[in-house]
Amino acid sequence: MRELILNALRQEQYISGERLGKRLHISRTAVWKHINELRKDGYKISSSPQSGYSLIESTDRLLPEEIMTGLEARIMGRRILHYTEVTSTQDIAAEFARNGALEGTAVIAETQTKGRGRKGRGWVSPTEGGIYISIILRPNLKPFQIIQIPLIAGIAVCKAIQKATAVRPKIKWPNDILVEGKKVAGILTEISSEVDAVNYVVLGIGVNVNTDKSIMVKIQGGMANSLSGVCGKTISRVKLVQFFLNEFESAYTIFLVDGFHSLRRDWKKLNTTIGSEIIIRDGGEEIEGTAFDINEDGFLLLRTKNGEVKRIVSGDVLPGNRI
Repeated sequence: MRELILNALRQEQYISGERLGKRLHISRTAVWKHINELRKDGYKISSSPQSGYSLIESTDRLLPEEIMTGLEARIMGRRILHYTEVTSTQDIAAEFARNGALEGTAVIAETQTKGRGRKGRGWVSPTEGGIYISIILRPNLKPFQIIQIPLIAGIAVCKAIQKATAVRPKIKWPNDILVEGKKVAGILTEISSEVDAVNYVVLGIGVNVNTDKSIMVKIQGGMANSLSGVCGKTISRVKLVQFFLNEFESAYTIFLVDGFHSLRRDWKKLNTTIGSEIIIRDGGEEIEGTAFDINEDGFLLLRTKNGEVKRIVSGDVLPGNRI
């Protein structure tokens, strides 16, 4: 009913409660109650006895009806589950995946109390400041190929941010999205698989969109940023989610048909790691050298000082030549 009322409000500048009730076969009292619920969700709706109701401004809460209005993607976001608060969207999405939810089902929250990133690190998730979304995928892939999914997701995040803000983000291998050298987004994949087959993947995306500066300075020792902080204005989270779902569906479809090699050039154009002197830290081990390429499996190629080529599967990238 909410979606029907919103559609009617979007189609007409003004519509009376009586006419809206007749169109939807509900009473004027029921219309009034639904309008008040929409107002509580952040929609600005005016009303007058002479003219009726008018939609002044849509909400930027990440509600399914807002995201799906104008969404071009047909698989990603086919079902959107919205929550005001969760421990982690990854947890909720994994539960739906275990219960058979279709590929493209998305779980999105206004805040997370236990948001997480790679290697169990926390992801600060203030209310209505960012995007916290997890998408269920069911690719016909071998488990070792899943390393490629966050790489293509990184391409989609960068393209979505550029469309929404005109900012040109970069990817730090494997899955950090940077603007002006500071992290604005991260990507996490969690997998359920057998020895030679994938049951499902939960792809998590966290983006600092309109996160307050006072929070940003406390994250990652001041090495995080928000899109609004860069642009100097509030960014539409709804539009950014729509752009991401569209871009990811396009990249994911190409990936499943042609493999990562078909997107490798796009990733390399966006990366900030290749060509740099870096240190890879994985657990207690450190390897130093020059990152010179990424192969078609998605592994980073590192040439050490003695000329040995290392294929890096995972790890944290740190600046090289540290004193």
